[in-house]
Amino acid sequence: MSRLQTEEQAVDSEGDSSLHRRNEEGTQSSHRMLGFSDALLSIIATVMILPVTHTEISPEQQFDKSIQKLLATRIAVYLMTFLIVTVAWTAHTRLFQVVGKIDDTLALLNLACMMTITLLPYTFSLMVTFPDVPLGIFLFCMCVIAIGSVQAMIVGYAFHFPHLLNPQIQCSTHRDLSRRHILHLVLRGPALCFVAAVFSLFFFPLSYLLMVTVIFLPHISKATTWCKDKLIGHRESPAHNMEPFSVDLHAPLSKERVEAFSDGVYAIVATLLILDICEDNVPDPKDVQEKFSGSLVAALGAYGPQFLAYFGSFATVGLLWFAHHSLFLHVRKATQTMGLLNILSLAFVGGLPLAYQQTSAFARQPHDELERVRVSCAIIFFASIFQFAIWTTALLHQTETLQPAVQFGGQEHAFMFAKLALYPCASLLAFAATCLLSRFSTAIFHLMQISVPFAFLLLRLLVRLALAGLQVLWGLWPQHPQQDQSEPETQSQLLPGPC
Repeated sequence: MSRLQTEEQAVDSEGDSSLHRRNEEGTQSSHRMLGFSDALLSIIATVMILPVTHTEISPEQQFDKSIQKLLATRIAVYLMTFLIVTVAWTAHTRLFQVVGKIDDTLALLNLACMMTITLLPYTFSLMVTFPDVPLGIFLFCMCVIAIGSVQAMIVGYAFHFPHLLNPQIQCSTHRDLSRRHILHLVLRGPALCFVAAVFSLFFFPLSYLLMVTVIFLPHISKATTWCKDKLIGHRESPAHNMEPFSVDLHAPLSKERVEAFSDGVYAIVATLLILDICEDNVPDPKDVQEKFSGSLVAALGAYGPQFLAYFGSFATVGLLWFAHHSLFLHVRKATQTMGLLNILSLAFVGGLPLAYQQTSAFARQPHDELERVRVSCAIIFFASIFQFAIWTTALLHQTETLQPAVQFGGQEHAFMFAKLALYPCASLLAFAATCLLSRFSTAIFHLMQISVPFAFLLLRLLVRLALAGLQVLWGLWPQHPQQDQSEPETQSQLLPGPC
């Protein structure tokens, strides 16, 4: 009898192993698909700025309050939609923390999700072109709902075929709990957008408020949980205590995924600048013959200010990327707050094509140069100040988040401070200078664009000179005899070391 049972168990195990092998034959790693998805999402988030940059302002129009209000409204809607796309990217990243492998069906579902995401810029264009018509908001919300629905289908399909799941989830005894958890993460944003779509039919201002809530919902949830734990104490669920394998879906995103998405945004922004050059600065053959006597060189010379604006804008994008790269080169782990600040910085980096459009219009509309300079300075300031905020936030938990070289007292601390503070200080100084010397606003802005790259080249030398000067001043400071001998040593350690 025991021999018969042993043979039956052997047959069952052989059947399970053969079924497992058949399942594994049609699967593959999800890494390349994730790279494709990250690239597509970064492109979609960035091209949201195009309807704003193409805001038509005729040369006869003054940059008055009505134009300023129109531009400010479009920028605000752009920021909201950019951040909503990053919420979809975060949900997609969380989803593939659970799904470890893909097959043909799951790859097609992911492509359907990406196709729906590519429709978001079109619906955004309807929103900014027809701000008083609720159809644009309704269609945008429906796209977000469709994205969440496809992501939910991916979750259902992956849990129906457990060999596609992360190995930790496969071994879990609480697989259903993990499924409910990930469904909650991918569907809470679309659920709010469903409510926003309903309100858009009869009171669309409330729809905008609900869509803003989608952006900050994870952080609101985290703050609510923190307050609840402080008031009634932290309670762990029994399932959590029993679970030997788990994937923390509330943990910050990996540094590598944050860097990949950020690099995509910077690359697309730099590309959009040259697309504007190709579209707007190629002379018409008829005009070359009639106005410039057939001289293409003379015709291109008329576009000199536009090319100057392009070079300055590209240098700004490139140097902001270099500062971002230098920062994350020394980051060990990105916290959730650092991730939020990085997304806010990227949102304003995505607005740099608008800054280019404003500066390239100096020659065509010189009477509006002051307002355009201020818009450009504001975009550059916010793009860079959020980078600086990432670093200062990391310093609050420096032992966990930063390499020793850039921590307080580290040999690269002062240099990193100067590198990240350069653009915020330069843009703020240029903005203030235009308030005092409004007649020279264009010259001030171009001077900032030219001087900052040279300051980057000389930055290490300037930091060394500044630190040497501080050490000299510290040595000249009178010391009191009664002061404890250990105190100067302690205070000297607070000064950053030489770079």
